[in-house]
Amino acid sequence: MAGLKEDPILGIDGITIKEELEIGKPEIDKSREDHPVLETGGAVIKGESLINNRSVIDKVREEGSCGQVERDMGPPTSNSIHRSGSRPQLDLSKAAIEGTFEERDPTILLPNQSDDISHLALDIGGSLIKLVYFSRHQDRPTTDKRKKTVKERFGISNGNRRSYPILGGRLHFVKFETSKINECLDFISSKQLHCGGMDSHSWHSETSSNGNAVIKATGGGAYKFADLFKERLGVSLDKEDEMDCLVAGANFLLKAIRHEAFTHMEGQKEFVQIDQNDLFPYLLVNIGSGVSMIKVDGDGKFERVSGTNVGGGTYWGLGRLLTKCKSFDELLELSQRGDNRTIDMLVGDIYGGMDYSKIGLSASTIASSFGKTISEKKELTDYRPEDISLSLLRMISYNIGQISYLNALRFGLKRIFFGGFFIRGHAYTMDTISFAVHFWSKGEAQAMFLRHEGFLGVLGAFMSYEKHGLDDLMVHQLVERFPMGAPYTGGKIHGPPLGNLNEKISWMEKFVQKGTEITAPVPMAPPGTTGLGGFEVPSSKGGTLRSDASALNVGVLHLVPTLEVFPQLADPKMYEPNTIDLSDHNELEYWFTVLSEHLSDLVDKAVASEGGTDDAKRRGDAFARAFSAHLARLMEEPAAYGKLGLANLLELREECLREFQFVDVYRSIKQRENEASLAVLPGLLAELDSMTEETRLLTLIEGVLAANIFDWGSRACVELYHKGTIIEIYRMSRNKMQRPWRVDDFDVFKERMLGSGDKKPRPHKRALLFVDNSGADVVLGMLPLARELLQRGTEVVLVANSLPALNDVTAMELPDIVAEAAKHCDILRRAAEAGGLLVDAMINTSDGSKENSSSVPLMVVENGCGSPCIDLRQVSSELAAAAKDADLV
Repeated sequence: MAGLKEDPILGIDGITIKEELEIGKPEIDKSREDHPVLETGGAVIKGESLINNRSVIDKVREEGSCGQVERDMGPPTSNSIHRSGSRPQLDLSKAAIEGTFEERDPTILLPNQSDDISHLALDIGGSLIKLVYFSRHQDRPTTDKRKKTVKERFGISNGNRRSYPILGGRLHFVKFETSKINECLDFISSKQLHCGGMDSHSWHSETSSNGNAVIKATGGGAYKFADLFKERLGVSLDKEDEMDCLVAGANFLLKAIRHEAFTHMEGQKEFVQIDQNDLFPYLLVNIGSGVSMIKVDGDGKFERVSGTNVGGGTYWGLGRLLTKCKSFDELLELSQRGDNRTIDMLVGDIYGGMDYSKIGLSASTIASSFGKTISEKKELTDYRPEDISLSLLRMISYNIGQISYLNALRFGLKRIFFGGFFIRGHAYTMDTISFAVHFWSKGEAQAMFLRHEGFLGVLGAFMSYEKHGLDDLMVHQLVERFPMGAPYTGGKIHGPPLGNLNEKISWMEKFVQKGTEITAPVPMAPPGTTGLGGFEVPSSKGGTLRSDASALNVGVLHLVPTLEVFPQLADPKMYEPNTIDLSDHNELEYWFTVLSEHLSDLVDKAVASEGGTDDAKRRGDAFARAFSAHLARLMEEPAAYGKLGLANLLELREECLREFQFVDVYRSIKQRENEASLAVLPGLLAELDSMTEETRLLTLIEGVLAANIFDWGSRACVELYHKGTIIEIYRMSRNKMQRPWRVDDFDVFKERMLGSGDKKPRPHKRALLFVDNSGADVVLGMLPLARELLQRGTEVVLVANSLPALNDVTAMELPDIVAEAAKHCDILRRAAEAGGLLVDAMINTSDGSKENSSSVPLMVVENGCGSPCIDLRQVSSELAAAAKDADLV
C-alpha cells in the first residue's frame, strides 16, 4: 500500500476501476497513499459535562437566567488546580469516566466541581468585538458490546486518559462592531454563553444564578466595558494580556490547523503547510486599529519589536471622513470599484509616463499617495469615493508591508504572518501587502496570511482557561466544518446556524437564486439583536448578501482529541489523502457537474430513507438548496473554505445531509444488497474450497477487486446490476481482473502466504482489512479473504466507517453481517466468537464444517470516518491501536 511503511505492510488492493458512464460516487483506489478523504469522528472525552446520565439529569432544576442544580456532591478536597487572580478552580478529586472508554462521547464526571468554568472568551478592540465560544458535541450513546473485546485485545484502558478534562465539541467564531456592543450582549444573553458552561442544559453551578461567573477577555474594551458586562449580564471580565493572547492564538492556529496559513499574490491563494519543528522564529504582524509587530521565538516567548499607529483604525477613520461610509466593510467594498490613479501621483506622472529604470521603479509605482490632488483645483466632492477608498487602502497596506519587512530584515526572519481584522480576507489588501514585502525583500521574504486572522487574540484568551486540553490538541484532532449558512454569508464571520431544524429549513426556504446574486430575506429578530442564529443583516443595498469572491469563510472548528495519525504511515508530512486537486479548474468543473447532476437522485433516496413524508421532502429540498449553494460558492472561489480536494467536497456533502437529519440515505439499498450477497456466499465459499491453494489465493484477491465495483452510489453499477444477478456479475468481473494491476505485489504476498522452495509460509500476526461498500464488496470480497487469513492463524480486524456515507458499510452494521455469514461457516463463527462479535447471536452452522481452526479473533473497529473516503492522518484511537501490531494492511 503506497504511502505506508514498506516493512511490514504489504499492499494488495492496487487497481482502480474507472467507469466512463455517469458516476454517482467515484470509484477510488483505496490502497494508495493518495486516499481521498477528509475525515471526522472518533471518540471524544467531554470532560466539561458533569451531567450525562438520565438519573443525574433528572436532578437538574433550572432557575433564573442560568439556572441552579441540586445534585449529589462530595465535599471539596485539596486536589484542585488553582488559578491566578479571579480564575475559577477545576476540582478533579474523585473524577471518573461515566460509561466506557469506547463510547463515542464518554463523559468525565467531576463530583466535587462547584465553580463555573466559562467557555466564552472575548477580544474587545477599538473597532470590533470578537467572540470564541464552545459548544459540546451531542451525546451519541452506544451499546455495541464488541468494544469490550476490542479494548482488551488492543490494551486500551481508561488509565491512558489525561489527568484533566479535554474539550470535545465545537469552537464558534463570531464578530460584532464595537459600536454595536449591545447587539453583542444580546447575542451572548440569547445563547446563555455567560452562564459558566458549555450550554444552558449541560453544566450549571451550585452558586446562585451567574453571580460568580467570569469571562476571559482581552483588548482595550475589556477595561472600558467591564462595568457594562457586569450590569447587563452579571459577569466579571478576567482581563488577559493582549500580546500574550495574540501569540498564543497564532501559535495554536499554526500548529493545530492544517491549512491555516496561505500566501496571496496577484489574486492567487496558495496554502502553506507549516512544519511545527520549523515554525519559530517568525514575525507576527497584527493589524487592528493600530499595528503591532511581534517577534515570536516559541510558546510564550515573544517580544514586541515595533509597530505603527497607521492601521485599520486609520483606514476606517479617514475613510469615514472622506467618503461618508458608515462601516468598515462598506469602505472595503467601495475600494473594489476604485481607480487610485486619479488621486495617487505615480512615477510615470513625474517622468512623462516613463519608468525610472535606473533605480527599478516602474511608471505605475506610487510616488506619492494622494499626491495628484496637490496640483488639481478640485474639492473633495469632485473625487469619487471609490477612488479615495482604494488610494487610502493602498497607502496604508504598502506602509504596513514595508515596515514589516524592515523589521523582519532587522532580525533575520524570512517568514512574516499578518493577522487582524483589517485584512478581512480581502484580496486587494493581501495582494498589496504581499507586493510590498516581495518588492522590498527582492523576493527573499514571504508574506503569509491566516484564515482566522481576526481571532488570534480571542482564541488566545480562550486558551487561558487552564487545563481544558486545548493547548495539547494537534492538527489531526481538529476538523473544520462549514454549516449551511456559510455560502450565503460569503466571507462574513457568523455564528452557528439556527439550532432548531425547523428554523433552519425555514431560513433556507427564504433564499431565492437570481443570476449571480443571492437575495436573502434575513430571519426576523428583535430590534437591536442579530437574531438567535447570529446572522447579520447585510449592509449592502437591497438586502443582498453578496458573496465576496475574495473572502475566506471561517467555519466551526470541531475538537476531537481522540483522533490519531495512522501509525503505519511512512511519512505523515508527505501524505496527501486527495487523489484529485480541485485547484485545476477543469477537474473542479467536472466534479461539480457530476455532483450537481447526481443531486436530484440523492435527494430522492434521502427522502425515501425517511419514509417519504412531507417533512422528509421539505428537509430534502432544504438540503438541495444548501449543498447547491456550497457548490456555487466553491465554484466561484475554490479556496473559500481552505484547500479544496475531491475528498473535502464529498465530506461536505455528507455533512450537509446530516445537518438536515438524513442519517443513512442508502439504508434500504444496503440491506437489500447484503441479503442478496449473503444468500450466495455459501456457494462461493464451496467453490473457493475446491481450488488449489495457489489458485484460491489469486481468486480471493481478484474477488476483492471485482466485488469493489458493486458501488450503488454509481448509476453505471446500478445499470449493470439489471443485466444479471450479483454472483453472475461478481464472477464476470473477477474474470476480468487480469494482472498486472496498477499496484501489483501479489507474488510477494503469495510467497509470504504459501512459501516457496526452502522458505516456509509465515502467517501474518494481524491483518487490517479496510472494507468499503455494503453487499457484494464486503460479503463476497472481504469476508472470504478474512476467512482465508483466519484459517492460517492471522488475527483479522475489519475496519469500517464510523458513520454512514452513501452505501459504505459501517462498523455498527458489520457484526450483524458477520453473524449471518457465520451461520454458513465454522471458521468465521469461531473467529467472530473470539472477537466478541457474536455476544448475543444464536449461530447455527449449516455446512457442518469440521476444519481445524485456532481461535484467532475476527474483530471490527471503526475508522473515525463519516465520508466515502478516508484520511489516514485522522483515524479513530481504536484503529490506531489495532494498527500498531498489524503486519498486513
